[in-house]
Amino acid sequence: MRKENTIYLENESGEKRAIPIEDVEALHIFGEVEFNTKFLNLISQYEIPIHIYNYYGFYSGSFMPRDRNVSGELLVKQVEYYVDKEKRLFLAISFVDGAIFHMLRNLKSYKGTEEFQEKISIELDNSYQCKDISELMGCEGRARDIYYQSFNVFLKEDFLFEKREKRPPTNPINALISFGNSLMYSTVLTEIYKTPLNPTVSYLHEPRERRYSLSLDISEIFKPLIIDTIIFRLINNNMIKLEEFEEDVNYCYLNETGRKKFIQELESKLNTTIKHRKLKRNVSYRTIIRLECYKLIKHLIDDEIYTPFKAWW
Repeated sequence: MRKENTIYLENESGEKRAIPIEDVEALHIFGEVEFNTKFLNLISQYEIPIHIYNYYGFYSGSFMPRDRNVSGELLVKQVEYYVDKEKRLFLAISFVDGAIFHMLRNLKSYKGTEEFQEKISIELDNSYQCKDISELMGCEGRARDIYYQSFNVFLKEDFLFEKREKRPPTNPINALISFGNSLMYSTVLTEIYKTPLNPTVSYLHEPRERRYSLSLDISEIFKPLIIDTIIFRLINNNMIKLEEFEEDVNYCYLNETGRKKFIQELESKLNTTIKHRKLKRNVSYRTIIRLECYKLIKHLIDDEIYTPFKAWW
């Protein structure tokens, strides 16, 4: 419900929590929630996206307010860079470069992962030589498989990783990755929405119906940097336990307590500020994601060649 410019959240027991609308970046809806058109009108007025997740906590869809940052000229440029094989491949390789850089960055913090780092580096070198998207996706997929195999070196034994399973995740580590990646996808989508970029035109992932594929592209850079480091922290610092997972038939997912812990860590991470090498000032990780969108825009309008964000610190 709403009152003036304040949102009120009411739980099943009737307890209410007031949130000023100006403090809301986006709304992530888990479980059964009721709201009316007046609420949606308020959300639209303040340009706040609503992201909805299913029973298992995985992304289902979004309510996106009317886009006020529409740019036909930029959309034409986005499509031009998709249609041109060479231009598209350059951007796709850049996204993979940023993703693998952060995978390697993560592993450098853990002893015993040197062999994995070497194998991943080979796939990174191979990615620069790829002639098409399918070949590039093969390099990225092999690098990520090697990266996931390394998790057993430094994660607690309760969270052993056999292989990546998405649909559905069948063990706690896969459940954490899937849940985190869903949150990363919607977080990036929120930041894209604040720019004139069209989220359906992408370069690494194929544009398809019923998904914002540009969000998948940009998420590749930030999943290892943000989501994976949160997972490592939650597991190795005993912040999350096996009892915070539920198992259904061939399905494993976080319960409400586990989801709250993960979301709290994500919000903390996104609001953490670091010194930006180019801007020479502190910016939050959330802002860095939006800046990544504007870097892509500059590339599309031939203002500045795109290079993926890399956290050297």
